Amino acid sequence: MDNDNNNQIENQNQNENENEMKNLEKKVTKNLIKDYSNLLNGNSFKDFSIFVENKSNPFEIKVHKSILSSRSPFFNESLRQESLSISLNQFNKKEMESILSYIYYGNISFENQENLIQLLEISIYFKLNLLKEIIQKKISNSINYSNFFQFLFQNRNLNLNEIEIKCFELINQNFSQIQNNENLFNLTKEEIIKFIQFKQEKKEIFQFDFFQFLNNWIEKRNERLKGKKEKEKEKEKGIEKKRLFHSFFSLFDKDSISKKDFDKLKQFDFFPKSFLVDIQNKVIQDNQKEIENKEKENQQMKIEIEEKWKKEVEDKNKEIENKEKEIEKMKPIFDQFQMEEISKNFPQFSDSEIVQDIEYVKKLQEWINDNDFFSKMKKGFSAKRDGFSSPKWYDICANKGKTLVIIKTKDNFIFGGFTQVGWTNDKSKWKENYRNSSTGHIIDSNAFIFSLRNDKGDRKPDKFTIKQGREEYAIRYDSSSRGPTFGGKDGGGYDFYFESNLQPGDSNFGNSYNLPNGIKEGTNEARSYLAGSYNSWVVDELETYFI
Repeated sequence: MDNDNNNQIENQNQNENENEMKNLEKKVTKNLIKDYSNLLNGNSFKDFSIFVENKSNPFEIKVHKSILSSRSPFFNESLRQESLSISLNQFNKKEMESILSYIYYGNISFENQENLIQLLEISIYFKLNLLKEIIQKKISNSINYSNFFQFLFQNRNLNLNEIEIKCFELINQNFSQIQNNENLFNLTKEEIIKFIQFKQEKKEIFQFDFFQFLNNWIEKRNERLKGKKEKEKEKEKGIEKKRLFHSFFSLFDKDSISKKDFDKLKQFDFFPKSFLVDIQNKVIQDNQKEIENKEKENQQMKIEIEEKWKKEVEDKNKEIENKEKEIEKMKPIFDQFQMEEISKNFPQFSDSEIVQDIEYVKKLQEWINDNDFFSKMKKGFSAKRDGFSSPKWYDICANKGKTLVIIKTKDNFIFGGFTQVGWTNDKSKWKENYRNSSTGHIIDSNAFIFSLRNDKGDRKPDKFTIKQGREEYAIRYDSSSRGPTFGGKDGGGYDFYFESNLQPGDSNFGNSYNLPNGIKEGTNEARSYLAGSYNSWVVDELETYFI
């Protein structure tokens, strides 16, 4: 531990020493620049004169011969003579002072962008190669859409490749916008040749607009032919036109000319027929090749899509499988949480083996819409606890008034029904024409059937009220031969009922109660909606709640 601390302290001290040395070096450099600046601006030890501006009234600048000869190859050669002065009348005072400030202490001003080319010419004249590179880079960075013609034309005397290439790039990028610009027609023949070579090196395609420009450039050039008879003039123009184009023609690669513009190119008489025939053949070959390549691409794309789809399906199945495993792991925790919530807030379902989802409880509370009954009701009957027997069910559940019946099948379908009247043997509440019968339907306009869990499709919990005009078939009291029965037979069967042992069950949902939207009465989809099948579905548990 002590060694680590010592190493850390040692490294920190070393870094501090290095930073101190760097600061000292910067200070030395700064002082050196200041000293040489003072030397240039002062009058001490100056032993040589430079005369600028003009011969009749030159401006004298006093300098140090030794410094100039050590910093500039030009002065090194010029000052070998014993002369005490030199005349550089081609430069003005400001230009000379800028160069001397660079020679003495490496400083030069770039405030005036317009004199960059002049400074570049001066740096070349005095053989200041590093300054030349700096100014050339500065010019290259200053070239933009608004000034590239200016720099291109100014560069003609210097012929510097970096500046020329930058200007060509901007011409190339903006050609469609500037093809009628007068500056473009001021390009020399040599510059056009260089531009063609520039595009060829970049392997770019020459579009129709370039040949249109080339044709117009030649036309404008030929307008200078004057003072001849019209026919001779036109003849000479035609010869000159072909001659000029043929000087460019050898530069073109057939592959660099746009094939889509082939028909347009025929209008230019300066294209040799053999060249056009070659292009036409190339167009045919390229089209065929493009079709073949497209077919290969489509085939490859089909394979890739199929492989991608297959992998996505596999990944999705794997993801679903992992999610199911996660859900399965979390299920006991979630179920425990649900039961705790139900026990805490809805104790009437605390011992239910069917209602174990808080959302189911909330739906039942919403549908029944009777908080007094809902909060006071208790589970009065459980098939698992009290036995799978219709007589037993009637024994416990008859004459209880408001009654909630919930069924869970072996296939995990959960459904049931609610009645305000309940199963009663008070025949005064029966339908009139069943008053003297031992069994009969009981009128209840507020009765409804519900579905809490239905795994077919994506069916959500739903409530189904009794049909208008079918209220007299709401539920059926059948002493002990059937379990809780909803709906009336009337030739169509019950919406659901049970045999004497409370299973199997049977359903003809839609006879007396409204079906979900889109499902027609009497269809297999309607009959199997509640329990997953029409008949013989097996009850796992049947619970009945009342006060």
